[in-house]
Amino acid sequence: MYAQTFQRPRSFYGQFDRKPGDKLTTHYCPGCGHGNIHKMIAEAIDDFGAQDRTVFVSPVGCSVFAYYYFDVGNLQVAHGRAPAAATAVKRALPDSLVISYQGDGDLAAIGGNEILHAANRGEKITVIFVNNAIYGMTGGQMAPTTMPGQKTTTSPLGRDVETTGYPMRVSELLATLQTPAFIARGSAHDGKHTTKLKKLLRRAFEYQRDNTCFSFIEVLSTCPTNWGLSPDESDRWVETSMIPYYPLGVFKEPAAPAAAPDGANSPAIPGAPHVH
Repeated sequence: MYAQTFQRPRSFYGQFDRKPGDKLTTHYCPGCGHGNIHKMIAEAIDDFGAQDRTVFVSPVGCSVFAYYYFDVGNLQVAHGRAPAAATAVKRALPDSLVISYQGDGDLAAIGGNEILHAANRGEKITVIFVNNAIYGMTGGQMAPTTMPGQKTTTSPLGRDVETTGYPMRVSELLATLQTPAFIARGSAHDGKHTTKLKKLLRRAFEYQRDNTCFSFIEVLSTCPTNWGLSPDESDRWVETSMIPYYPLGVFKEPAAPAAAPDGANSPAIPGAPHVH
């Protein structure tokens, strides 16, 4: 006989003493994907035995309060500048596990230049990019990833692609760079996809542990509060509206041809490697 014990990851605080008010619950809204993503990251940090050498870099956005929850080294930086700060930490402490945790309003907008050049340099960091198609913390404004026709506080009639362009596919964009990298997109909207996402996150950390390459995981996530939907409706919206435009899968991997994303139906990217 044996008993299987489930417990909180050591790298995640059991009580959030840095957080104002309630010390036992996170500040995230009901149905938000950040909590599950945090859990998967903390479990991976524990499994890699990296708690004492992990540095978590979080900029402005819903991720700004990561230091409430992660019992690791924490660094907070200006809007969009997390890849630059993560680069400095990794170069100064090459044996550390450096995680840049960013939202779509942060990384794809004001931080677009930072992520492009960090990836192009091949910095040995891991960037986790949470894409919920909206500015979540600052009022629900339209983000570079907001879907066509999606209503936000700054596009109350729906995103008009004639005036704002189409949503940015950041994973596909980074995959066109020649520098070796591990680039993938997963989703945290249900159990099946969360299981796959967990494996992608660990592969990204393995590439950093082995000093192989820059690693980037985009995560499709929900924002029920700003979407004006229930948690269940939000999960379905990811499935029906986001995944067809943002196909899941591995887009680039060192010493391997680009893999075909699941259900990809987007036009080919000029100059990109052939997808097999």
